[in-house]
Amino acid sequence: MKKYFFVMLLSIMTTATFAQSEKLIKAMEAKIAILDSNNSVDAWKELANSFERIAEAEKTQWLPYYYASYSNLMLGYASMPQDGSMGDNSSISDPYADKAESLLNKAISLTTANTEIYCIKKMVHSLRMMGNPMSRYMTEGAKATEALAKAKELNASNPRIYILEGQDKFYTPEQFGGSKAEAKILFEKAKGLFDTYKTESTIAPNWGRSQVWYFLSQL
Repeated sequence: MKKYFFVMLLSIMTTATFAQSEKLIKAMEAKIAILDSNNSVDAWKELANSFERIAEAEKTQWLPYYYASYSNLMLGYASMPQDGSMGDNSSISDPYADKAESLLNKAISLTTANTEIYCIKKMVHSLRMMGNPMSRYMTEGAKATEALAKAKELNASNPRIYILEGQDKFYTPEQFGGSKAEAKILFEKAKGLFDTYKTESTIAPNWGRSQVWYFLSQL
């Protein structure tokens, strides 16, 4: 009899876990589907909040925290002045970078080191640098470069690595190492990798295609 009840309990727990996982996947798929079409502060704010709610409801999966971190970073970038000014905007950028880093640390605690984690680390440091480029280039810029190098070391076939490198080349003035020609090469490399890129699941990181098309259209 005890064995029977144990088997029944195990079956109920397995079914509940499966249902929870299915619910998580469906909720994630709906949000991930619009990542590459987002282009406004309000849209990124909504996505950031949605992914964080999913993450806190689940608590054991790293991907919701990863996407919540990414969405906060994109919200931070979108909130920055769009006039190309190089002043001190750290009061705008830092809260988003801090939030993104906090969420990323939760993701890190739930998974092993991987290329996607380090791409987001790179973005955290880049956003902090953008907050005050003149005083933070040597510190946050160096950390961003280090994180991207680690991402490449873990998986050099990740197209997002070359998107991030291309953006750096595109936006950095030539006197500081920027180059539109080199940016184009990097975006074309990312495009080529996307052509053969396969994700591990429907909710695995796959963002970046729209960014590639956009930058190539500008070049």
